[in-house]
Amino acid sequence: MARNARRLRPNDPLSIDNSTTLTATVESIDDGGSIALRFNLEGEAFSQALHQAGALALPPYIPRPQGPTATDTTDYQTIFAQHQGAVAAPTAGLHFTQALLARLAEHQIERETITLHVGAGTFLPLRHDDVHQHRIHAERGTITPQAAARINQARAAGHRLIAVGTTTLRLLESATDPHGIVHPFHGETALFILPGHIFRSADALITNFHLPKSTLFMLTCAFAGHTPMRAAYHHAIAHHYRFYSYGDATLIERNP
Repeated sequence: MARNARRLRPNDPLSIDNSTTLTATVESIDDGGSIALRFNLEGEAFSQALHQAGALALPPYIPRPQGPTATDTTDYQTIFAQHQGAVAAPTAGLHFTQALLARLAEHQIERETITLHVGAGTFLPLRHDDVHQHRIHAERGTITPQAAARINQARAAGHRLIAVGTTTLRLLESATDPHGIVHPFHGETALFILPGHIFRSADALITNFHLPKSTLFMLTCAFAGHTPMRAAYHHAIAHHYRFYSYGDATLIERNP
């Protein structure tokens, strides 16, 4: 994502602040103001240069005039994180700690992890009155064969499947067939879930409160119903619940 993207043209060279080795060339520009770049480095050399030049991308409502702190690097990360690739923390996962996972295990609640790298499209607001004109940026995800098998076994045994976060739910829906079978997945998904979507995977969803007019709020309305979600938001506002990344979580049942 680039400020003043209209000033850029394909093949423009870019220098990178705070780096003596990293440069980039503009490959393409889309209507939403995001650009595709070709960097001069790859692999480990690129990763090292990126960490030297860049900083943790905290949301704009977390003020850090001097830049992110070492504590931010730890706090703005879920305990499930294993692979680099997301541009933001999947915030529902921030509620989980090792102590909480231990309590869940004591109650014989099983868990399985899948990966969806949160993309920059998460932050893009709707720009059209017709939501069907909005385009979701593709995000990379992985469900291993072992994870898919465990999820299917649990569902076959009559257990409920509770998705932690909208990113998890989006990937599960992308990998589940019309018969409710979750298949292994490795690739990109641009699934845009709107009211009317027929859910075939999760029975419940843990998620934070999302901003109005966001694609994530539309997903929760599709899952639980528009009227229950509006009632939940009115309750949250009246009782001073917290929004945003470190805000309060909800447990939402799927509306049949």
